[in-house]
Amino acid sequence: MIYKNKQSGFTLLELLLYVSISALFLFFISIFLSFLLEARVKNQVIAEVEQQGLQAMQTITQTIRNSAIINSPTLGASTASLSLNTYVVVNNPTVFDLSGTALRIKEGSAVAIFLTNSRVQISGLSFQNLSRAGTPGVIAVTFTLTYVNTSGRQEYNYQKTFKTSATLRQP
Repeated sequence: MIYKNKQSGFTLLELLLYVSISALFLFFISIFLSFLLEARVKNQVIAEVEQQGLQAMQTITQTIRNSAIINSPTLGASTASLSLNTYVVVNNPTVFDLSGTALRIKEGSAVAIFLTNSRVQISGLSFQNLSRAGTPGVIAVTFTLTYVNTSGRQEYNYQKTFKTSATLRQP
């Protein structure tokens, strides 16, 4: 009878090769997941700035269109606040301005309401009266929204400039 020498298990070389391939595989997976998470965060930051900017711009333009008179800025002037008289007397004057780095609206004697939250800051707010004599009022609106980056990480850096104009409707 011949006995065969059966060895089960791995040699040291096979074990080292297996461990190094596994480590390399895990390393690439962790890098991929890191890039995936950074992209997700960047998309959330962009969405936050876009959403707040569009919402603020829509509120401003809708209020301008539904207003009767432009109180400020005067014809041809540009200011950091906008004052309007609407057809609803209790909302007069309706004022858009800054409080620190947040945009707000104040209608009549009511308490001012913030249109942007603490995750973004607004800069370069400008209302320009482009009206001509004898025509409905036209206001150009410009502002820049920047995401507040408290961590200093690159994926939290994002800003966008919003520009539009709106014309008062005639009753």
